[in-house]
Amino acid sequence: MADHQQKIHPVHEDVEAQHTPTVPLVPRGSSKSDQTPQHDPPFERTLPVVHSKPPKKKRSCCCKFLCWTISLLLLLIITIAIVLGILVLAFQPKIPKYSVDRMRITEFNFSGDSSLEATFNVTITATNPNKKIGIYYERGSHISVWYTDSKLCEGSIPKFYQGHQNTTVLNLPLTGQTQNATALATSLQQQQQQTGNVPLDLKVDQPVRVKLGKLKLMKVKFAVRLQAGGR
Repeated sequence: MADHQQKIHPVHEDVEAQHTPTVPLVPRGSSKSDQTPQHDPPFERTLPVVHSKPPKKKRSCCCKFLCWTISLLLLLIITIAIVLGILVLAFQPKIPKYSVDRMRITEFNFSGDSSLEATFNVTITATNPNKKIGIYYERGSHISVWYTDSKLCEGSIPKFYQGHQNTTVLNLPLTGQTQNATALATSLQQQQQQTGNVPLDLKVDQPVRVKLGKLKLMKVKFAVRLQAGGR
């Protein structure tokens, strides 16, 4: 009697079914269309930002130079003002005084060619009222006598030194010749008949040096205009 052996045949399961996940891919309550696949953002390389330096302005150098120049000028002006203030307090300067004491006409002749020859003798008094300041009257002076716009005669002041609180009297001869003086002669005669006096102007251009104590300053030139009457 033959043994009947029962053959066991293995059950071949689907391989793909073994790898099928048991967890549903789509959550409950949502459809497949609601799911958007997630992708990682693309890699972006960050480059360092380099800021370029602004170009230097040429005006900055000019502005600095201008500021330095103005500052130096202000400093110089302030220094000069301080020095002048000290000198004024120390020496107490006063303006010299001048006066025409006499003007005598020694010659006043009209020639046949309508020219006028004139010689004046002028006496001028110069007063220096300063106690600590002396005045040097330098060469190169010019003094002239005018009637309206016509110059009648001219001369110069001699070189001399005027000390402290000094009064100096100057006798100056002035000579001159005026061409085409017919109209001038007529005007002078009319003025003499109407008033008995002829107004004259005395103009002086004089270079001087001022002495402060023992300090002798640079040469300066000043102009003086005096009025006088001739007869």
